[in-house]
This record gives sequence, structure tokens and C-alpha cells, in this order.
Amino acid sequence: MRRREVERLVVRALGDLPPQFRAYLDNVVVLVEDWPSRELLAQLGMAPDDLLYGYYEGTPLTEFGRDFGMRLPDRIYIFQGPIEEVCRNRAEMEAEVRATVLHEIGHHFGLSEEELEHL
Repeated sequence: MRRREVERLVVRALGDLPPQFRAYLDNVVVLVEDWPSRELLAQLGMAPDDLLYGYYEGTPLTEFGRDFGMRLPDRIYIFQGPIEEVCRNRAEMEAEVRATVLHEIGHHFGLSEEELEHL
């Protein structure tokens, strides 16, 4: 799938969020990258051949609140390569991109991996 198509899937996933949640994403940038770096995988304790679909980089709202003053935007990375590796068709791609976007937004709202697994 072309990068532009994956970016459209991300935009669609964000657009499907209820307005009351989108309002808290003003300071969040969502980026589509090919693959996570080896450094990021190592930082997360993952092996170089592990698949990471997304990553949240920032300060969760539960720590600073919405109006924490001037700060750089939080970032959500969606990694296209690993998602393509596990998906067999467009429908699976759409579902996985959506799930990954929602998962990483969950981190922005302060949810842990354990909490996200039980949603």
C-alpha cells in the first residue's frame, strides 16, 4: 500500500473519534513511518526483528492536563512496514491501522499497555 493510502486510513481513524476525544488531540501529531528504528526497539526492550505497529511519544494528559502551557507536540508514530507484514489484504490493513491509532491515542489519555489490552 502506498504511504498516502496509509495516511488516509490514519486520518479516517482520527475522524471517527467522538468530538469530545478529538478536542484533546490539539497538541498531537500523527506520523506514518516505514519502520521503527533499531534504537527505538532496543529502548523498548524489543528484538530487532520484533514488530512494532505504533509508538506514542509524549506526556500523557493524566500527567500534565490539557493546558500545560507551551510545549512541543506529542507524537504518535504508525509504522507501515510491520502492519503490512501481518495484513493479508486492504480490509485487514484498515482494521490494523485503526486499532493501532486508537491504541496509541489511549497512551495519550494515560492508559497503560495492560489497561489497553483489556478494552
